[in-house]
Amino acid sequence: MKLKFNPNLDYQQDAIESTMAVFDGLSTAGEPYRQLGIANTLTLNPDKLLENLHRVQEQNYIEKSAALFEDGDGYPFPNFSVEMETGTGKTYVYLRSIFELHKRLGLRKFIIVVPSVAIREGVLSSLALMKEHFRGLYNNVPFDHYVYSSKNLSKVRDFATGNTLQIMVINIQAFQKDAGDVVDYGELTPEQVKKLSVIHREQDKMSGVKPIQFIQDVRPVLIIDEPQSVDTTAKAKRAISHLKPMFALRYSATHKNPYNVVYQLGPVKAYDMKLVKQISVASIQSQSNVNQTYLKLSKIGYTGKAKTPSASVVIFDDTPNGTKEMTVKLKQGTDLSDHTNRPGYGGYVVDEIYAEPGAEYVRFANNVILEPEQEKDGIHDDVLKEQIRQTVEEHFKKERNLQKQRLPVKVLSLFFIDKVANYRYYDEHGNRQNGKLAQWFEEAYRDIAANPLFSSLPKRDVEQVHNGYFAEVKKRGKVVDLKDTSGNTASDGEVYELIMQDKERLLDDGEPLRFIFSHSALKEGWDNPNVFQICTLREFGSEKERRQTLGRGLRLAVNANGDRVYEPQVNRLTVVASESFEEYAKNLQTEMEKDIGGGFKFGRVPAIAFAPLALNEQEPLGQEKSRHLWQALKAEGYLDTKGDLTAKFQPDDMYFQLQLPADYQPLENDIIDKLRSFMFAGRVQDARKRMPVTYNKRVELNPDFEALWERISQKTRYSIEFNTQELIDLASHKLQTMPVIKPVTLTIDHTQAKLTEAGFGSDRQISTTKERYVSSHEVLPDLIGALQDRTELTRGTLLTIIKRCNRLGEFKANPQGFITEASKQIHKALDELLVDGIRYEKLAGERYKMELFNEPELEAYLDRAYQVKHGNQGDQVQTPYDYIEYDSHIEHMTAQALDGAENIKFFCKLPRWFTIPTPVGDYNPDWAVVLQEDQKVYLIRETKTTHDSDKRRLEENLKILCGEAHFKALGDVDYKVAASVAEVTAV
Repeated sequence: MKLKFNPNLDYQQDAIESTMAVFDGLSTAGEPYRQLGIANTLTLNPDKLLENLHRVQEQNYIEKSAALFEDGDGYPFPNFSVEMETGTGKTYVYLRSIFELHKRLGLRKFIIVVPSVAIREGVLSSLALMKEHFRGLYNNVPFDHYVYSSKNLSKVRDFATGNTLQIMVINIQAFQKDAGDVVDYGELTPEQVKKLSVIHREQDKMSGVKPIQFIQDVRPVLIIDEPQSVDTTAKAKRAISHLKPMFALRYSATHKNPYNVVYQLGPVKAYDMKLVKQISVASIQSQSNVNQTYLKLSKIGYTGKAKTPSASVVIFDDTPNGTKEMTVKLKQGTDLSDHTNRPGYGGYVVDEIYAEPGAEYVRFANNVILEPEQEKDGIHDDVLKEQIRQTVEEHFKKERNLQKQRLPVKVLSLFFIDKVANYRYYDEHGNRQNGKLAQWFEEAYRDIAANPLFSSLPKRDVEQVHNGYFAEVKKRGKVVDLKDTSGNTASDGEVYELIMQDKERLLDDGEPLRFIFSHSALKEGWDNPNVFQICTLREFGSEKERRQTLGRGLRLAVNANGDRVYEPQVNRLTVVASESFEEYAKNLQTEMEKDIGGGFKFGRVPAIAFAPLALNEQEPLGQEKSRHLWQALKAEGYLDTKGDLTAKFQPDDMYFQLQLPADYQPLENDIIDKLRSFMFAGRVQDARKRMPVTYNKRVELNPDFEALWERISQKTRYSIEFNTQELIDLASHKLQTMPVIKPVTLTIDHTQAKLTEAGFGSDRQISTTKERYVSSHEVLPDLIGALQDRTELTRGTLLTIIKRCNRLGEFKANPQGFITEASKQIHKALDELLVDGIRYEKLAGERYKMELFNEPELEAYLDRAYQVKHGNQGDQVQTPYDYIEYDSHIEHMTAQALDGAENIKFFCKLPRWFTIPTPVGDYNPDWAVVLQEDQKVYLIRETKTTHDSDKRRLEENLKILCGEAHFKALGDVDYKVAASVAEVTAV
């Protein structure tokens, strides 16, 4: 099967034409014949280039460059950047741009600089695949392409002397080796010269000429592929400059330094235009298996300047609210049983911490050995099994859907694994063996293939449908082992070559391979249009890994004829992840923001965002007017200084009206729509916006505040009485009716994602949530003893309660889950009985100090804070802070109503530190108010949405009862629950 290439895609044509337009009107006259070869001839007029560049940037709504060469560019030649999202044909665009530059301007010498072997092999593969396509488009124009190799320098001479189109592909590593910070290579000593790359050294076979001189003499045009990985160091920039190119064109989805951008097709635009697959996430979320003695080695290495290694492990600790994870730092001799109250960690004494990179481990005295990220007695393997199963199931569903649509599209699935040996290894006799991942895969495949839902699909041999691409260890030409590699080794080069050769073969339905396992070889430089499922069977590592992983499957699918398929229902990429959708989306969004760089943030409105807007059929506003409008919106408070929307922009408020300068008022609806596009209901944010809250110290001069504080600042304590039989009856009933205690489960959700200017978030659920139970324990713990530790009741009382509950079957299925829930229910019974017998008394000499109001660095969430507008004007300060944080609609309305009201002498939302001790935890009442009617009244109000106690949580009702008892003990303070704003000030 041969891939076909569409020469008429508008967005690709726009990228090519934008590049060509930069060179409009430049002279191509000149003498091409040089001493060492035939050169490019083009006169670069800086003023004309900048004029052309600005025109292109204005047309494409791209921020205009301040100058052709900006401070810090570091290059003596002009650079121009094209931004294209992964999977949209970036390589095709720059290769075709080469042919267009040759056709229109007569340029014939091009060097493609790449950052890695993987990308080099991808470019060479693309050139081979597209060779006939370009010859058909460009009237069989003759051209040569080859890779630079220091072992075959004759190709460099061919490149320089050839009179036809010449394309050389070269790794940055092949020519960036130099001697320190040298600028002039002619000043080097013979010893320094020996340290240079071959390309910089004089060659006898080339008449004493350095290979690089052939390149310099012909003034090549540089194509820099993935520049954010190419010229990241001063050494790399020096090496690129030493090629003495005419100019450079830079192509990437993630420019770190976007020199003179001429075209942008970012991730949001590509996703919106459906130029890449839509994304869904099948998330496998696991409960902690609290029924085992769990360990996970989370970190190992050297801290700071330490000479000895250290490590950290995650273990379990029992708390009143259940079993929790805790992190313990390890050093030689650390005994884990000293760091947790949970039994089972005896014998876990650190015997050795070995921190050799790539081979790290911790060994304990009981001979348990953990490697980085490895777990003991966790359910990590269960998660991996479920991820494999979900990937296989999604694969079969995809095949079934395509079969029903009668679309001949082969489906591929891609797995990324942590260790090659977990998938495949060779035994001591040299026989190939399946690791646990391959075994689990074959089990899942056979099971799912037998499902009646997929009975119409072709039957395939499970052993032939999966395989891996790994670096091999050979002896006497025979493979004897497979190895983990970084992706940049010489062994990887062979793997990349094999992958590229197999790219088209994998698309052929006659080839049984459908499930591909990889360790590092497929991280970059390779993708396949028919990858529909990607599963990562390891922890996400680098900040780019989610986006890099996604990139392997974003390209639109092709059918059996090699034609691109554009149906949206076909082009959906499912990522099978071992984290919730929210976690995955948040982390992916953060990665994308870092990748895109330049201060980009989802939800941030750029100054030229309004440039495309037009009045009626008139010309668009353009960048200058867009900036003016942006400044006006900022001045009105709709945008902050960075361009983030503020709480003032409330387009869903029926009374909302955007305040605009007169010239832009006819565009109000368009401007609101544009701003709205940066808002997203399912938006994933790093954190909600916070702002500092200022304390107004003058409030201490308000006599009403002082009088109120005198009445309510007194601290109290409580005493309680209860009847044991009543406790047994109530606790037994609560255990009988408590929620079902399920075994330890894996939860599987499948969510369709949405990518907009505002962020990466949830669009809809694709399927209902599923659960899988996992085996979690071998030995049952002492139930009564564990409950006694958590409740401090006698064994006899607890035994009576447990006997009457009739729920011990659930204890056998999930012991720790049962213990946690049972102790919680017994505490609830205790709490209810305690409140009936509770009494409060004042603590002599113990009060809350007024100075606590002046807390340092107090903050509030902007979207949950009311700004005081009236109460603190003039000399009379009515409330302590300039913002009042609220948790509900009634609290928001209360703040508005109290602010500046004539009969309110003082009010405040009581700070979080103002608490009343209760048997069910500390209680923080809502409002303190001084009301002036016939006389001054001192009020404490708890705002709730209802007076119906049955509609409130039990804990809320218990705290309210305790609040009544507390303030009754203080006297002279009116405490009530208010379900409306009017009730807050009702006496």
